[in-house]
Amino acid sequence: MNNHLLALGDFSRETLRSLIDRALALKADRKRGLRNQTLAGRTICLLFEKPSTRTRVSFESGMYGLGGQVIFMSAKESQLGRGEPLKDTARVLSRYVDAIVVRTFGQNVVEELARYATVPVINALTDLYHPCQVLSDLMTVLEVKGTLDGVKTVWIGDGNNMANSWIEAASVFGFPLTLACPAGFDPNEAILAKARARGTLPISIVRDPAEAIRGAEVVNVDVWASMGQEAEQEQRIGLFRQYQLDAALLAKADRNAVVMHCLPAHRGEEVTEEVLEGPQSVIFDQAENKMHIHAAILEHFILKGRAA
Repeated sequence: MNNHLLALGDFSRETLRSLIDRALALKADRKRGLRNQTLAGRTICLLFEKPSTRTRVSFESGMYGLGGQVIFMSAKESQLGRGEPLKDTARVLSRYVDAIVVRTFGQNVVEELARYATVPVINALTDLYHPCQVLSDLMTVLEVKGTLDGVKTVWIGDGNNMANSWIEAASVFGFPLTLACPAGFDPNEAILAKARARGTLPISIVRDPAEAIRGAEVVNVDVWASMGQEAEQEQRIGLFRQYQLDAALLAKADRNAVVMHCLPAHRGEEVTEEVLEGPQSVIFDQAENKMHIHAAILEHFILKGRAA
């Protein structure tokens, strides 16, 4: 069994579905007032080089909810910001904690930490992937649609880390995915090629968002400039303007389509206020589900990872 969660494509459909099912069970328990203590006596380290609201709080709340403890460290508070070799950080932290949750820039960072760590390393976001977020998104789709099989899904906007993880999810779970991206902003070519080889349903890239969204059951959008791309914000607004999800574009989707956004949202840019606050938006359910899926991930990898 893979002892680390670095990318969705590293896992089988069965393993990822078990994480979602466990998250749904934990969510149901919480609503009934039940508190699991499966991680009592365990500790995780959140090692974040990028700022966060939802990811940090949802991991902390998920871990505390299972009886565990959390140590949070930003880059400026750790030796990562002072040039300590990643292999040293990995081996030392492995002696102190039961899992390392990392939010950083390069995928190479989480890969090297995983290479040397003797505890699970969880990718909480890199510039290449955002696997935990997309797992919570899939959980939300399953809740509102009742299945993941064949659900026509669309991504509109930048071919960023979220797009890359959605591509992997489509290949693992078997649903059609269309991505509408401006020329020059496509998702990672290698990830796309590998997913197409593995998957059974089409994963398509188009330029026209109206073509992409036609008949879609799940509509995903994200900010046009991710963290680290702030200098490109104004340029991207001009290039991405036609990719805004407004009521007119949403009307071309299936009438029961749901709208998703991993937040934070720039209202009036990638999505209008009307759509974000509208009846088809499941954005805040999606945000809540981060806490439940993160709890399920931590439980799974901490309790089973050492035996892998």
